[in-house]
Amino acid sequence: MSRAKKKRIKKEGFMQSVLVLMISQLIIKLLGLVYKIYLTNKEGFGDTGNAIYSSGYQIYALLLTISSIGVPNAISKLVSEKVAIGDSKGAHRIFKIAILTFGIIGFIATMVLFVGAGYISNVILQIPEAEMTLVALSPAIFFVTIASVLRGYFNGREKISITAKSQTLEQVFKTLLTVIVVEIVGISTNLNTTLMSAGANLATTLSVLLSFGYLTLYYKIYKKNIAIEIKNSVNYKHESLKKVVKKILFVSTPITLSAIMSTLNKNIDSITVVRGLKKFLTEAQAKSQYGILSGKVDTLITLPLSFNIAFATALVPSISSSMARGEKENASKRISFSVLISILIGLPCTIGMMIFSQQILDLLFPKATNGSLLLQMSAITIIFSVLSQTINGALQGLGKIMTPAITSTIGLITKLAINIWLIQIPEIGVYGAAIGSIINNIVAFALSYIVLIKTIKLDIKFGKCVIKPIIATIIMGICSYYTYLLLEGIISMRIATIIAIIVAIVIYALSLLALKVLDKEELKMIPYGAKIVKILENVGIYGKGKHFK
Repeated sequence: MSRAKKKRIKKEGFMQSVLVLMISQLIIKLLGLVYKIYLTNKEGFGDTGNAIYSSGYQIYALLLTISSIGVPNAISKLVSEKVAIGDSKGAHRIFKIAILTFGIIGFIATMVLFVGAGYISNVILQIPEAEMTLVALSPAIFFVTIASVLRGYFNGREKISITAKSQTLEQVFKTLLTVIVVEIVGISTNLNTTLMSAGANLATTLSVLLSFGYLTLYYKIYKKNIAIEIKNSVNYKHESLKKVVKKILFVSTPITLSAIMSTLNKNIDSITVVRGLKKFLTEAQAKSQYGILSGKVDTLITLPLSFNIAFATALVPSISSSMARGEKENASKRISFSVLISILIGLPCTIGMMIFSQQILDLLFPKATNGSLLLQMSAITIIFSVLSQTINGALQGLGKIMTPAITSTIGLITKLAINIWLIQIPEIGVYGAAIGSIINNIVAFALSYIVLIKTIKLDIKFGKCVIKPIIATIIMGICSYYTYLLLEGIISMRIATIIAIIVAIVIYALSLLALKVLDKEELKMIPYGAKIVKILENVGIYGKGKHFK
């Protein structure tokens, strides 16, 4: 097989992985939005229930991050490097030792949350009602940790679809079980907000168990193929248990630290917002304000990340294997393309949420519509979040595993200082948290990008990657906004909002094509790209020039 053909196959494999993950993450985020809408509009739950639910969940997320969030990318990186040189036996040994190592870490984290639930809720969060939500979530940490090792192993072996399927399955069950458990608890307790919040988090634990079961079953089925590859392994060099554990922790710890910084961003809000607001608001008002931020705003601004995380996840094993084979140019092309796509995802989402903030809240949360300005401000973080996500994945794949952790830490310290300073000012209040997040994301993105361009040469042109996307976004914003204004007095506001959003998507896509933001080679990198190029050539958007191989 020719070298060119091999590269083409790898490129298609990379984009296939991206597409599978993107679809999976889209489904996950939409389902997450469904149960968030349900909880926010549920009688007896609302913004106060969201405050209890989210505060407990953010502590769980922090311990989960410490024990497992960095694991998939770390294991994926190490396994892909071994597989790239034909050492399947070494890759499997890393997997087995990782299961043992992180199983112990996960068990410790589970016990910390279970035993410390009272102290965390009463002293740290100052939301006593969150204790039961923490207890309900504690068993999930152990099982998620083991599942993360399995996902990392499959990702490293370019079986990313397994990760996507397990995550989708988990979210499907989480959505269904959240509704079922909360309804049962609500009926049996006469709409007790505290117990319904605990029930919602219990649904998370149950869904994690089901996802873990799926991954374990698949591994048992796939084990025969693994055994054959191990038997045919080449370049195997035995390493002691201690050395392998050190290698795993050396890679996973910085990646985990980076993920911890991201999770701490929300923990800073859970700790500082209510505490700061109580200086000039009642406790109930403070919790309600935090509920708006954590339950509605954070849910909406993280939706675009579901499209983009596919690139960040697929980049780690892809770049690691490319660098292991000495294919630096191939790694550079994938990073440049992924950065461009992140910009194309982040810009319209940022502007769209700023323009239609109130309409989106009215559409999704008709019984709790507060938070328009907070959503507009927080939307600014989207573009910097998606870019940081991609850049950090690229840096991890390139071996710069400490950089994301360092840049995230600097951004986080900035946010903590801003939160403490601004939230307690009555004229600013909860908006101080949004300002802190904006500056945090800008700082972290800028520092990571500087390191990236110093590490590898990228083909990122200012006109192509910035000016043209901005022009397309402006055209989209103007057309969709005036579409809404035109329809507002004719049909219901909700229908007008939905139509305006659809118009925005169509106009944005057409603008990108008209401006030729993606050239033929880049279009062919996406699934069915060759067919799209052929259609565009036939309608005269792209000339029938040289075809890229």
